[in-house]
Amino acid sequence: MNLTFSLESPAPEAFFNIADACCDRWAEREPDRVALLQKNSDGSVTQCTYRQLQASANRLANALAASGIRPGDRVGIMLPQRLEAAFAHIALYKLGAIAVPLFVLFGLDAIRHRARDCAMSALITDGTGRDKLAAIWGELPDMKVCFCTAGRSDDSRVLDYHAETAVASDRFETRHSVAEDPAVIIYTSGTTGHPKGALHAHRVLLGHVPGVSVSHEGLPQAGDLIWTPADWAWIGGLLDVLLPSLYLGVPVVAHRAEKFEPEAAFALIEELGIRNLFLPPTALKLLRQVPSPETRWLLSVRTIASGGESLGSELLNWGRQTFGVTINEFYGQTECNIVLSSCSRQGVHKVGAIGQSVPGYNVRIIDDQGNEMPAGDAGDIAVETPNLNQMLCYWNRPDATAEKYVGRWLVTGDRGYRDADGYIHFLGRNDDVITSAGYRIGPTPIEDCLLRHPAVKLAAAIGKKDATRTEIVKACIVLADGHSPSPGLISELQNHVRTHLAAHEYPREIEFLEALPMTATGKIIRGELRQREHDKETAA
Repeated sequence: MNLTFSLESPAPEAFFNIADACCDRWAEREPDRVALLQKNSDGSVTQCTYRQLQASANRLANALAASGIRPGDRVGIMLPQRLEAAFAHIALYKLGAIAVPLFVLFGLDAIRHRARDCAMSALITDGTGRDKLAAIWGELPDMKVCFCTAGRSDDSRVLDYHAETAVASDRFETRHSVAEDPAVIIYTSGTTGHPKGALHAHRVLLGHVPGVSVSHEGLPQAGDLIWTPADWAWIGGLLDVLLPSLYLGVPVVAHRAEKFEPEAAFALIEELGIRNLFLPPTALKLLRQVPSPETRWLLSVRTIASGGESLGSELLNWGRQTFGVTINEFYGQTECNIVLSSCSRQGVHKVGAIGQSVPGYNVRIIDDQGNEMPAGDAGDIAVETPNLNQMLCYWNRPDATAEKYVGRWLVTGDRGYRDADGYIHFLGRNDDVITSAGYRIGPTPIEDCLLRHPAVKLAAAIGKKDATRTEIVKACIVLADGHSPSPGLISELQNHVRTHLAAHEYPREIEFLEALPMTATGKIIRGELRQREHDKETAA
């Protein structure tokens, strides 16, 4: 059986704008329909209707335009799951600017690289983000203004988000864009250098709707209410949940704790009556550690979708026992997301597989020359192009963009095989990307960060298998002369990476070595280090 879903795409020259599709058309038809529910830190809940979403986004769009932001400008959004983050996305699409989501836990190096790479003009953030920006603003020649939800500062370039939007008009004409116009840059980790910016067009919203709908058993249904602990800065939070749900008229819960607490998550699901969940595998594994949740909380969940790795039968059985539903798995990546999915309602579900092609996509297994592999043979997981979800390009990286394609196929960099029933099975990465707690992490930024510490002579970052996180980041380090291994140095190096990159990228394990395996040209052979880990695990 194959997945079924129908969606009409706009003509190439026809008006299509994410803000219109996710906000304006609902504000016109059903202005009092609930768009967002924000769970506040004091325990209260704030509702936001489509009318309020439109008015707030219009005010911000006007304030941004008054500050010199123009169509095509790149604007960072570094906010947690809050109403203002949703307002910012809608406002930027209305304006014709290009949104650049940034994870709130990013350190200075991570922010600096993204801001400089895309020549960012403005940043919408909170007090913490404002302070981080202040530390590096002198290195960002294109940065004009910061809108801060915590108020203004002594720097005249920092504007009070709430004060500026309060005096701005709540009327704004959404820019007449077409489906192929650029809308958002989402940075993705790579293996040979720093993260690359995947530039997506407005059509990417329509590209995600089929996969989101089938993975949630026919979203929308009456009473649906969706939440994910995944940050909206990542494609999983933004385009697997926030924007498609707004498009479909499904209210979205805005709540992300600094640390995922499984018992608090169960309590939130019960309190708000959440019916639809996108839970990365790590979140599922943490929830599974809570004893007898089905007897402690009254749960009314209708669907759960998960992606990032294949779920085993044990976790799927736990999901049925706890929530009374079959967890649907889906697959994609930042450059071309949700192209495979399962849907138990349609009879498309197989333990150990990551799904079948989502309607509108053709996912196959190919060899290095782009030839399709027979059923059962391993090869590269590839997506036929053109399609609605494929990126326009990597920002300012035509070389890397070209390397992503083999003929008509967009190559994911993942290995897998296709069985006789059309299900795709995931085997592993082709490259050095580390998959940890749902994040895809490139080793290069971590290694560069470690090398800036005076104690480090050489560094290599690899993924090490972990039962909860899939992998953890492990750093193999050769120390500089005059430095010796110690627990204190390990903590110092871990904090160094936390501060400059991000909390999810720091090495949870550090091993000091006399030398690293190198090619004749001096390139570190990470594969050999991974093999060492595998051999140690096998021998244990």
